[in-house]
Amino acid sequence: MKRTTWQQIWLLALRLAIGWHLLYEGLAKLTNPNWSGVAYLMDSEGFLKGFYEWMAGSPGILKVVDFMNIWGLIAIGLGIFIGLFTRVAVIAGIVLLSLYYLSHPPFVGLEYSFPTGGSYLFVNNILIEILALAVLFKFPTQFEYGIDKFIFKSPKN
Repeated sequence: MKRTTWQQIWLLALRLAIGWHLLYEGLAKLTNPNWSGVAYLMDSEGFLKGFYEWMAGSPGILKVVDFMNIWGLIAIGLGIFIGLFTRVAVIAGIVLLSLYYLSHPPFVGLEYSFPTGGSYLFVNNILIEILALAVLFKFPTQFEYGIDKFIFKSPKN
């Protein structure tokens, strides 16, 4: 199916915004020598609370988790932003954001030490970004506007 120019522009804008957001989050963590995910992991609630607390409770595992979080955000964000290995980056972004969502699910009865940007019930900004990445997976733009255009043959829509 052929998309209009405006559909392409809005999909590209969505891809650039999400890519920049994830890239910047990773760079902000990288440039802060005191950053660690320990407090966020210890504040987890929901059915995976024990898993996140286990990661936070082991210094060696926490070091690996922090490293993977920082560099995962940077690689995923950069890939989405410039359109390089975009489908892999989008899937990795969905997985990473799903781990964030499951760490702090916006469910009834769960309370967190960290303040949120609003009041949520099931749907929060993380879930919305996951859904937006799913849209980008379904309607890719990297074959028109991205480095993937020069690496891969564009699939028929």
